[in-house]
Formats: sequence, C-alpha cells, structure tokens
Amino acid sequence: MLESKLNRRFFLGAGGAVAGSIALGGLGSSAAMAADAGPTPDAVLANLLAGNKRFVASKCKHPHLSRERIGVVSKGQHPFAIILGCADSRVAPELLFDQGVGDLFVNRVAGNAVDPLLLGSMEYAAEEFVPPLVMVLGHERCGAVAATQGCVRTGGKAPGHIQSIVEALTPIVGPYAGDGDAAVENGVQANVKAQVAAVLAQSDIIREKVEAGHMKVVGARYDLDSGKVTVLA
Repeated sequence: MLESKLNRRFFLGAGGAVAGSIALGGLGSSAAMAADAGPTPDAVLANLLAGNKRFVASKCKHPHLSRERIGVVSKGQHPFAIILGCADSRVAPELLFDQGVGDLFVNRVAGNAVDPLLLGSMEYAAEEFVPPLVMVLGHERCGAVAATQGCVRTGGKAPGHIQSIVEALTPIVGPYAGDGDAAVENGVQANVKAQVAAVLAQSDIIREKVEAGHMKVVGARYDLDSGKVTVLA
C-alpha cells in the first residue's frame, strides 16, 4: 500500500506543493484556513458564491492576478476547487467567481459532460491537490443541450464529432425535448444533476474523499442574463 501510494505520488509529480498560507480569494488566511485542516467544502463554496455576488454587482476584487502571485504559483499550484464547466465562451469560472491565477482547476467541454478523459483530469487534481470542492457548472440556454434535443425531436444527427456530444447527452436531456419552452432549461438542470451523480458513480478517487468528509461535489447553474450562479445539487 505504501509503495503504491509513493509510486502514485511520483507519477503525479511535485508540482502541487504550495504553502498552505496562500489564502482563498476573497477570504483572509485566518478565516480560510483552519490550521492544518484547510478550508471546509462549505467554506470554499461560500467563497465562490461571494465572488459571484461581486461579479454580478460589478464589484470584482480581481484577486491573485499580481506579478507576485504569478511568481508564487510558478513554484507549485494548490487550487481550492475543481470545476467541470461548459466550454461556452460566456461561462468562464475564474471570471464569474472573481478568482485568480492558481485558484481553480478548471475542466471545460460542451455540455459539461463527464467522460473518461475529463474524469482523469479531475481525479489528477483530486489526488494531487485534494481541494475540498468539486463543482459541475451548467448554464442557461446551453447550446449543447438545445442541439441534442433538436436531434431527438427530428431524428437527425449532428455533423462531425459534434454527434459524440449529442450521443452523450441524449439519455439525460432527450426526455425533456418535448417540454416546449421549458425543454432546454429542464434539460440543463437535469444534466447538471446527472453529471454530479456520474462523477460520484464513476470515480472511486473522488467518491472516497467525499465519503471521508474531505470533499463535496455540487452542481450549479449559471444565468446568462443576470450573471448569477445558483447551486442545484
């Protein structure tokens, strides 16, 4: 067991070690870090939502963007949250949560859908940095959801590799394709919740950390019109 753990750490590398004194953006170090325990999942989530509140109010602090910060994280990173988000250009987690360089470990793909490659990336961060929070972030009027439902309604196929996105999302969002004006929104929310469940079901690494109380996995929705993030699951 010890040999396996050491080999795994060797594979992951030494890049994750950064002093625990680096504070969460928007929280002082004494409030953010509880000695050796580090921030709790709920504290990290509250920090992200506070940053989003600043974003919505156009009162961003733009933390951790200084030359000094760049120098600090060049020696190693310690992100405090893993984000699985949509590739949509309007949904950049560092911006909408008012965070900076080295704060978030972000994975983005159209439809914020879990697949083995993305899950491997998330597991790497979970093993190396052990951040307290994993967030699946969907958004209003998601084009991937809309396109998938369009294919379901017409029986058509999307061009090229876009079809792989449609195939991944169809079992989740397809059942809502007949919901009229609410179809996409119902699909977006169902997809966020399904991807949260998929992370927990498919990743032994993340699930074990959740069961041990070291990590929480949540789902959230970003509103394109207001800029607000709402926790869903």
